[in-house]
Amino acid sequence: MFGIRYIGNTHIPHFKRTASLASIDLPTPKSVLVPMLQHIGAPAAPIVQPGDTVEIGQKIAEAAGYVSSPIYAPICGTVDKFEEYLRPDGRKVQAIRINWNGEVKFHHSVQPKDIYSLDDLITAARESGVVGLGGAGFPLAVKLDVLRKNAIDTVILNGAECEPYITSDTRTMIDRADDVRQGVELLIRTAPAVKKYIIGIEKNKPEAIKTMRETFKDLSCVTVKALPQRYPQGAEKVLIYNTVRRVVPEGKLPSDVNVLVLNITSMAVLAKYCRTGMPLVRKSVTLDGSAVASPKNIKAPIGTSIKEIIEFGGGTTGEVGKILLGGPMMGSAVASADEPITKTTGAITILSKEDVQLPNETSCIHCGRCAEACPHLLKPLLYSNSLELTDKEEKMKILDKNKIMLCVECGSCSFVCPAGRPLVLNNKIAKSEYRAYTEEMKKKGGM
Repeated sequence: MFGIRYIGNTHIPHFKRTASLASIDLPTPKSVLVPMLQHIGAPAAPIVQPGDTVEIGQKIAEAAGYVSSPIYAPICGTVDKFEEYLRPDGRKVQAIRINWNGEVKFHHSVQPKDIYSLDDLITAARESGVVGLGGAGFPLAVKLDVLRKNAIDTVILNGAECEPYITSDTRTMIDRADDVRQGVELLIRTAPAVKKYIIGIEKNKPEAIKTMRETFKDLSCVTVKALPQRYPQGAEKVLIYNTVRRVVPEGKLPSDVNVLVLNITSMAVLAKYCRTGMPLVRKSVTLDGSAVASPKNIKAPIGTSIKEIIEFGGGTTGEVGKILLGGPMMGSAVASADEPITKTTGAITILSKEDVQLPNETSCIHCGRCAEACPHLLKPLLYSNSLELTDKEEKMKILDKNKIMLCVECGSCSFVCPAGRPLVLNNKIAKSEYRAYTEEMKKKGGM
């Protein structure tokens, strides 16, 4: 008899060494650098000027559009200057430097919020500054807005946290279970069309599973589902299929199959905002990796430099090869430890020089492991081969036919490749070329 089939076939070491460690507070840094773009969408627009005094929780930048998010002062102090900040993705954005004045004061606007309706909740989500804290950075208010259509019957809270090392969401489920519960209760009260809530957690987090089941034992509409430890379990479409067996069609959104997926920490932070009025100004970050001397979970003001977090955490050991914002599978390498953490920073992963040595690339042996590992059943080899074609039209036909834009760049193909080929990098290049081509064709009226 065949068992239940799950998608996501890659078994990666989890290295969850900080799973039993609650977050510890980093002392207020002397200064923070707060980027105006910490989310998907338009950068926030500053509403302060150099020389202004700000307090914790004071709005310093307004959302500049529907898909945008406001930003708040994470420390008390003086706005020093505006700086140019180079994001890990290569985009240059404006950032605000704030110097600490030695005080700890909360702004007068930090007051509990009354939530009587779905409109109230969405407004609170927008004003909280909360975005997808699992890494994507999609403004929470925009996600919740789909509930207005009354088509969503299932909400999935993503607690999978499938990347190696990272345990910040795990600690939310253990240490802030009441906030998670309050977040779900807000949804139950304001979105009655939703009939089912599922909390998806990988089985390698038994304490989190136990805590969530105990927290929601009296709510029949909430199910805590223990999922196999298979990467990338936390990917949105993968999680949807593995929990409710619904397939999100190509080019469609989860709402098209009546599902809404929310990061579990995002909902906990929203609940705290509604209860206290404190917007998103601090972030719990996992500090771990093969070059970390003493792995920890650390809570720090947004805008704190990576260097300060590393020093507070006990420093590094051996020769550092790479510093990543995020995990080793999908994290972004940083050029300098002076870079700040942002709303979406769930981890700082520091790898030894030995662990970041690239393997010697050899010829493809056509073993098919990359295709087997792909959660969307794609064929990475075809994408790599297409990059070698000089006929642009033929290349684009191959990429289009083989659904290149379904690639989520999870890294599974590269991880399993015995030939050491940079498959995920090739996928990214192919996606970039295909995206540019489709934009060009649209301008010409050809697509």
